[in-house]
Amino acid sequence: MKKFDLNIERVLENWETYHAVREVIANALDEQLLTKSKDIEIVQDKQMFWHISDFGRGLKYEHLTQKENEEKLRHPNLIGKFGVGLKDALATFDRRGIKVLIKSRFGDITLDKSEKHDFKDIVTLHACISPPSEPELIGTDFVLQGCSAGDIEKAKALFLKFSGEKILENTQFGEVLSKKSPSSRIFINGVGVAEEQNFLFSYNITSLTTVIKKALNRERTNVGRSAYSDRIKSILLACEGKVVAQALVDDLKHFETGTLHDELKWTDVSVHATKILNALSKVVFLTPSELIQAPKYVDEAKNAGYQIVTIPENVRDKISGQSDVSGKPMQDLSRFKQMWNDSFEFKFVKPSKLTPSERAIYETTPKIVALIGGLPSNVKEIKISETMRMETYAFVEASGLWEASTCVIIIKRSQLKTLEEYAGTLLHEIAHARSGATDISSDFEKSLTDLLGKTGSHIDGIEVKPGIISKLFNR
Repeated sequence: MKKFDLNIERVLENWETYHAVREVIANALDEQLLTKSKDIEIVQDKQMFWHISDFGRGLKYEHLTQKENEEKLRHPNLIGKFGVGLKDALATFDRRGIKVLIKSRFGDITLDKSEKHDFKDIVTLHACISPPSEPELIGTDFVLQGCSAGDIEKAKALFLKFSGEKILENTQFGEVLSKKSPSSRIFINGVGVAEEQNFLFSYNITSLTTVIKKALNRERTNVGRSAYSDRIKSILLACEGKVVAQALVDDLKHFETGTLHDELKWTDVSVHATKILNALSKVVFLTPSELIQAPKYVDEAKNAGYQIVTIPENVRDKISGQSDVSGKPMQDLSRFKQMWNDSFEFKFVKPSKLTPSERAIYETTPKIVALIGGLPSNVKEIKISETMRMETYAFVEASGLWEASTCVIIIKRSQLKTLEEYAGTLLHEIAHARSGATDISSDFEKSLTDLLGKTGSHIDGIEVKPGIISKLFNR
């Protein structure tokens, strides 16, 4: 037997047994990944000893030295890098009274305390190297005597592999995970480093930033959010799948109650999620106020098979007029309204099909037009329709419409209920035809004022009251 000085007196006194078990599991998982060997095993034998076994190349006593491992440094997804963890684990096992036997085809290793060479007053931990008890053993078998099942389970719970959390989406920066408990867990290369109380998902960061590397302490616990928040944001912004996007967008409905998960407080993440969902699903995004203002559009969208998604106004402002991740226009209310109007078809009603009272009002058209000196030359026809497009600046059906492309004024049939409604709508649309301007414009207002002035010039001093127009036409 040879003794290998580990140069350890007392370190990491705050470490519990499960911290040391974690390091052994981490080394086994790294070896599995490097050698592409079969899954590691963690089992208890009939003697109640715990075995943590990998099926890689087998541990050598040289691995007990503390140095940078070039092989591990070249591999971005490994847990260990510097050969510190195993020595820390051995020191903790010794301090906690756990007997250790490490077996590989290169030899058996146990622990002992001995005087340091040439320094009899210093006692350090030594690895005792013996010939292999199993020369044909594949991999490394780490045997622990006196370790409790609770410590094993606590150690396993620190690893994504044993957590039960499923991968929802994988990106170049890391993975989005479903969470198994109320708290979300943050993993770095498969090892848990933090918990979050108000995250929607758990995460496994596989591409480490400089900030993360500096924040990773020897215990790999209690890493602060400031170290990993940017990387989690990068993971979410790199997602392209529907599952993650749908969950994020569904969570947006909680913004009014202030119960949003923290990821949705990053506006660019919310916007990205809507762009994924828009590309993959048939959706219309509306703010809460738009849901109230535009019930007809909501009904039309639902009847057409669209999913109604509620979003905050700041997100709506970011996506309005933009394209999704596939290049399609974002389907907010304005876009849906435009599509609805573009596909709209009028249901024209011939004068002969009007009711007697409606026809009587419609036939006053020449008298109304005469009040303003006749129709503008660009108006070819005045039609009545059962249906009407939506208002340009509102979410209700218009009362009338000037269609410049066909040179036709179209008035909704419901306006024929009273002469006042019909005359007012007709004059309004004539003002559009004369000015060529839209509502809420100075040119339109000027034209409408001119028409009102011409109409008023025929009153001959009569005081204008409700219903006076009908009296003028009946005298």
